[in-house]
Formats: sequence, C-alpha cells, structure tokens
Amino acid sequence: MKLYHGSNQPINDIDLSMGKRNKDFGRGFYTTHLLEQASFWSERISERYGGVPTVTEFEFDLEAALSAGLNIKIFDKPDREWAVFVMDNRRGDDNEFQHDYDIVIGPVADDKMARLFGLYELEIIDLDAVVRGLTYKDLNSQYFFATERSLNFIKKV
Repeated sequence: MKLYHGSNQPINDIDLSMGKRNKDFGRGFYTTHLLEQASFWSERISERYGGVPTVTEFEFDLEAALSAGLNIKIFDKPDREWAVFVMDNRRGDDNEFQHDYDIVIGPVADDKMARLFGLYELEIIDLDAVVRGLTYKDLNSQYFFATERSLNFIKKV
C-alpha cells in the first residue's frame, strides 16, 4: 500500500527521534494513505518552519508486518477507546505517555477535536460527549510507526 509523508524537506531516512511529543499516537513517524492530506501537511509545515513543501512516498506492507508479529493497533473509527488513547498521548505533562504498539493506524484528531479533549479534561463534558462530537466529523487517516522494528515494513519509493 502507498503511504505519504508531508514535510518541508524530502525524507530519505526515517529518524524516530525527530518525532514531536504529544501527538495523536505518540512520538514517531506519521504517514497517511491520502495524498491530499500529506500535501496539506507539507504546506502547513513549510509555512511554520520554512523549507519546501515536499511529499515523500512510501510503500508499506501491512500483511508482512502482521505476519511478523508486530504489535499493531487499528482504530477503525473515532470511538471511546480511540479518544482516550489520543488524549493520553496528547497530554502535555512531563510524563510522556508510553504504549507498546509498533504501529498504530486510525483517524486524525484535528484542532477542533483538541478543543473537545480540553473540555473533557476540564470536566465540562464527559467522554460520551467527546465521542458524539466525533461522530459526524470527516476525519483523515494516519499510519504511525513507533519502533525501529516497524520501519522494516515501510520503504521509500
């Protein structure tokens, strides 16, 4: 399957340490199967940090990763489990949340979702209200690579 990474420069080698903290699925390498989404992110990152909007294409073998026994979590939709997982990863305290997945696949939590998460953290709304807020949202997709082992199954095209 083709995956894309939007950045302000070409990606020749994936360096997991370059990932930022407090992202949806943690610190690691993010891709999407949606070329338009990767293009959008390349523009946004270039506007913020300079550089040239660049989309790097990869080939990912999910079946091989599953067969090799990688610990893979797939969120088919934004539900309670997904919302709690994203909130745990995005929590901005000094204790960075750690999970044991090699790869995580699922929806993207955008800035509007971050507001819902904030209202939940302040106990203004409950988790069911967060999930209801996600129900009618057209969410993009992300494929997250967390471990060096996971990088054996994604190759630059």
